[in-house]
Amino acid sequence: MPVAKALRVMAVPTIFSQIIILIYNLADTFFIGKTDNPYMVAGVSLMLPVFNLCLAFAGLAGIGGGALISRLLGVHREEEAKKVSAFCFWLSAGIAACFSVAMLFFAEPFLRALGASDQTFPYAYQYSFCVVVLGAVPTVLSNVMSNLLRSEGISREAGFGIAMGGCMNIVLDPIFMFVIMPKGKEILGVGIATCLSNLLVCLFFFYVIAKRQGSKGVVRLGLRRGLPERESLKSIFYVGLPSAVGSLLFDLDYIVIDKLMSGYHDIALAAIGIVLKAERLPLNVGIGICQGMTPIVAYNYSSKNYRRMKETIRTARLAGIITGIISIILYEIFAAQILEIFIREPQTVELGTAFLRARCLATPLMFLSFFTLHTFQGFGEGGKAMFLAVMRWLAFNIPMLFLLNYLFGMYGIVWAQVTADILTVSLSFYVFLTYQKKKFPDE
Repeated sequence: MPVAKALRVMAVPTIFSQIIILIYNLADTFFIGKTDNPYMVAGVSLMLPVFNLCLAFAGLAGIGGGALISRLLGVHREEEAKKVSAFCFWLSAGIAACFSVAMLFFAEPFLRALGASDQTFPYAYQYSFCVVVLGAVPTVLSNVMSNLLRSEGISREAGFGIAMGGCMNIVLDPIFMFVIMPKGKEILGVGIATCLSNLLVCLFFFYVIAKRQGSKGVVRLGLRRGLPERESLKSIFYVGLPSAVGSLLFDLDYIVIDKLMSGYHDIALAAIGIVLKAERLPLNVGIGICQGMTPIVAYNYSSKNYRRMKETIRTARLAGIITGIISIILYEIFAAQILEIFIREPQTVELGTAFLRARCLATPLMFLSFFTLHTFQGFGEGGKAMFLAVMRWLAFNIPMLFLLNYLFGMYGIVWAQVTADILTVSLSFYVFLTYQKKKFPDE
């Protein structure tokens, strides 16, 4: 089918699921904000980096394995693709289980290191126990299975499963917070609702994969076919590791933001916590575009249909840039109203409005940064993806946070993103254009 239509078929369900993921993440903050307790909001905000760690582990197996499966299908190696899918499933399950156990025993020092104060620690701990200790395995497996299904073109079911979890969380949050749990235990109610939602999504994907066992479905969970070939294993980690490292460094960036902001006061921490979630809408749309694009790029790359591959890249990039520009306009106009959706406390709203109007300017730049990473993942070029991820976070973003915080205080923290991403995008385009000229000189 035409590239624009193919991208739409693959990306729209993924974009929809990404928006639901965002709503599902925002739902916790929204309902907790109804308590008008900024310490509760700050406690949950501290858990955002920890939750992202789970998704980073999902990226190792889901992104690495998914991109490889698409390339294997491009050269008609279905049996090897089945082995890869089963290996990635069990790899992610093992990693998630280890992370869950580690969080069980080391939650307090970890949360204190993130900046939890005496006022925010009890809330952060309650939420972390439900969402991470109990929920890490279903959360990671859901994301991995979604990526694996999408790699063979099953984008609708992959998107529906994630969307279903978000909807369930939105429904269960107020029930557990305000009906089942007693007053003062709202955070525990939110955590239980989130854990149950992720478990239901995980069960749904088990059902989808089991239903496709007798058809031409590639995704398998059993290891009876044996392990993938050595080259396949190398490719999974070669592409998946940069994705995981990129997610971990992204998480580290959030940790640094929370830690620096907690040095001012808990109100500022609550404000930036809301902003870091509210700014995600266009970014999640952009991630959906990239996730829909990557299997198409990988398939056409391996089958050497470079003209169609390039057209896919151009179309996806334009869609993401337009989304970013529109988001800047809307955020600048409605920043205060967005903050008031989550909390009515005046000082939190005032700080959050200023923070959001500054950080939203980086939206198109942030899209272009991770768009380039997804493109290299589709090519199987994990080394270049790793280089760009490390440069973005360790050379540009995180040093810029410390520098601008030192020079301008807490407002320097929120301006660091756009400043650093100007440098990141410049480097990314240079690396991509250089690679393109060498790899596809005649296309």
